[in-house]
Amino acid sequence: MRLALYQPDIPQNTGTILRMAACFGMPVDIIRPAGFDISGKALRRSVMDYGDGLEVIRHDNWNAFFALVSECTKARIIAVTTKSATNYTDHIFNDHDVLLLGRETAGLPDEVHAACYARITIPMVPGMRSLNVAVAAAMVTGEALRQTGRLDTLGV
Repeated sequence: MRLALYQPDIPQNTGTILRMAACFGMPVDIIRPAGFDISGKALRRSVMDYGDGLEVIRHDNWNAFFALVSECTKARIIAVTTKSATNYTDHIFNDHDVLLLGRETAGLPDEVHAACYARITIPMVPGMRSLNVAVAAAMVTGEALRQTGRLDTLGV
């Protein structure tokens, strides 16, 4: 299981997501362009001392990312989006899923939605736009890890 960030805008959110991924032993894909410097030095600074062993792969664009993921026949891209009627807790996750989160300011474009295996959402009170992307990432990641039994392998 992996996390993928589509053109992230806010470095603090990306840092929070990277720290969470490090704690769960999950690789992260960052799809460019980003709204800030995503060089190795900048990312190391944002994850502080959580970066040891964290795998971060940077992709030049959506097409490069999608081509790489498509090579893995078991991989499924799961879009975390407000543009879905499927509650994230109703989705059945598997170990090969790539949890894709959109830009903080714009979400995911239609062509990215169309390329995804599934789209899931976090239910909210009517009239609310969206959760913070790092909060959404934590909620969906926790559920995906719980369903696949990976939380049990992390230790206490």
